[in-house]
Amino acid sequence: MKQRSRMIFVLAIIPIMLSGSTLFAQEGPIQLALFNPVQIVPENQSVSAFRFSLIYGKNAAVTGVDIGLVNFTSSKQTGIQWGGVGVVEGGFVGWQANFVSVSNGNFEGLQWSSVNHHSGHFKGLQLALVNYAATMKGIQIGFINIIGKGGFLPIFPLFNFSFD
Repeated sequence: MKQRSRMIFVLAIIPIMLSGSTLFAQEGPIQLALFNPVQIVPENQSVSAFRFSLIYGKNAAVTGVDIGLVNFTSSKQTGIQWGGVGVVEGGFVGWQANFVSVSNGNFEGLQWSSVNHHSGHFKGLQLALVNYAATMKGIQIGFINIIGKGGFLPIFPLFNFSFD
């Protein structure tokens, strides 16, 4: 009877395991990275819940919490990013807080670092010693604030803003 129960359990669990492997084929829920390519989820795949990069982690997209020394996302990121250096190539929605934050594409949310650089359209609040946004709808607070096009002034100390 025990052996039959084990066999039924094994036969029931095999389809679940196989469907799980195809379910996460293009996206992993958790990423742990020492440095790229020594990481659980390959760099061309996305992470859906949590990424921790001890030295350097790289993924296509990240949704959720992203913590690490150097975090690189080659597509869009949504959620919270905390670390030493954070680079997002495809746009960001949420809170980006690093020593240095770099983002491209559209950004919506809060960017809080010692240096913020955003080359796309920024919507929200930038807090840093040095802030840069190519275009912006929001406020910059910091020692040096630069808005490439359409700001209160192109460069202004302490604060700058644009509501275009």
